Amino acid sequence: MDPSRYRWVIVAAGGLLGCVALGAMFSLPVLLQSIAHDTGWSIAGISSAMTIAFLAMACASMVWGTLSDRFGPLPVVLTGSTVLAASIALASQTTSLLVFQLVFGVMVGGSIAAIFAPMMATVTGWFDARRVSLAVSLVSAGMGVAPMTMSPLVGWLVSIHDWRTTMLIVAGIVAAVMIPASLLVRRSPALTHGNAAVADGGPPAEMSVGEAIRSPQFIILLLTNFFCCATHSGPIIHTVSYAVSCGIPLIAAVSIYSVEGFAGLFGRIGFGLLGDRFGAKRVLVAGLLIQAFGALAYAFVRDLGAFYAVAALFGFVYAGTMPLYAAIARENFPLKMMGTVIGGTAMAGSLGMATGPIAGGLIYDTFASYTWLYVGSWAMGLGAFLIAMTFRPFPKTQAAPVAASA
Repeated sequence: MDPSRYRWVIVAAGGLLGCVALGAMFSLPVLLQSIAHDTGWSIAGISSAMTIAFLAMACASMVWGTLSDRFGPLPVVLTGSTVLAASIALASQTTSLLVFQLVFGVMVGGSIAAIFAPMMATVTGWFDARRVSLAVSLVSAGMGVAPMTMSPLVGWLVSIHDWRTTMLIVAGIVAAVMIPASLLVRRSPALTHGNAAVADGGPPAEMSVGEAIRSPQFIILLLTNFFCCATHSGPIIHTVSYAVSCGIPLIAAVSIYSVEGFAGLFGRIGFGLLGDRFGAKRVLVAGLLIQAFGALAYAFVRDLGAFYAVAALFGFVYAGTMPLYAAIARENFPLKMMGTVIGGTAMAGSLGMATGPIAGGLIYDTFASYTWLYVGSWAMGLGAFLIAMTFRPFPKTQAAPVAASA
C-alpha cells in the first residue's frame, strides 16, 4: 500500500491498541467494589495495584522503546498485547491479594508499556514534522476514548457476571482486538530505507543513544513530563471524592470525570493542530501554564456546575499537552532512537502519575481536606511550565526527506 495511505492505518491501529489496553487497565476502578465484596480484600490494597501498574509502566517503558528501535515495533507490540491478555486472565483467578497486586500491577502495567512508547515512536516516523503533532494526537485521542467505551462495557459486564468472569471476558476482548491490530504495525519507510535522520532538520543521525539520553534536551523533556503528570494525577484520581465531600451525590460526581474525559478528546486534536501550526514546544509551554491554574481552580469550586466548567477546561488542556512530548522528540532526535526517547518520557510520566493516588490520600488523611492537593498540583504545574521554558532545540541540520512525507 502507498505509504501516504498506510500511515493512517498505523494511526488507527495505534489508537485502537491504546484504547483497549488502557481500558483494560482502568477496568480495575470499575471492579473495585465487586472485588472487595467478594474477596474481603481492602479497597486500599486492591487500589494499590494501580500504583504498582504505573510504576511497572515507568520501569518498562524505556526498555520496550529501546527494543522497538532495535527489532521493530511489531514484535514488541505483539508481545505486549499477548502478555496483557494473559495477565488479565491470570489476575482473574488469583486468590491472594499479594498475588493479585503483582500480576495486575507488574504484568499489566509492564505489558501496556510495550504499547504506548513503541506506537508513539512508530507514528512519528510515518509523518514529517509538519503533521506529526496531529498524528500523535489522533493516536492519543484513541487512548482517551477508553473511559467512554471500555469502562462502561466493564460496568455493564460486572452487573451481569462476577468480577472474575468479567475480567476473563476483558482478557478475551484484549486478545481478539489487540493481537490482530498489532499485526498491522510496520516500521516507517524512513527507517526501512536506511534514512534515520530527522526529516526537517535536527541532530545528525550519527548521534548515539548515549549522547541523546545525556543531552539537556532529553533531561528537560523527562523532568517536564514528570511534573506535568504529577500536576494532573492527583486531580484525576481524587476529584470525584472531593466532589462527594462537597455534598454532590456520587452518581453526579462520577459524571465530572466523564466531562473531563470528553473534553480531553477535543483537547488532543486541538492541541495537535495548534502544535503543527505554531510549534509543539510553544503550544506545550502555554498548555502547561493553563493546566497549573486549571488544577488550582478546583480548590475554589463547590457546586456541580462549577465542577463541570473546571473539568472541561482542565481535561481539554492536560489531555492536549500529552501527545506534544512525542512531537518534540520527533523534531529533535534521530528516528532510529524514537522508541528510546519516547520510552524515557513515558517512564517519567508514569512516575509522575504514580504520585497522585498516594499524595492525595496522605493530604486528605492529614488535613481532612483536598485543598492542599490542588495547591500542590498548581505548584507542580508551575514547575513543569518553568522547566519547559528552558528547552532549546538542537541546532538544525539538513537531512534527506522522509519517504512518506506529507
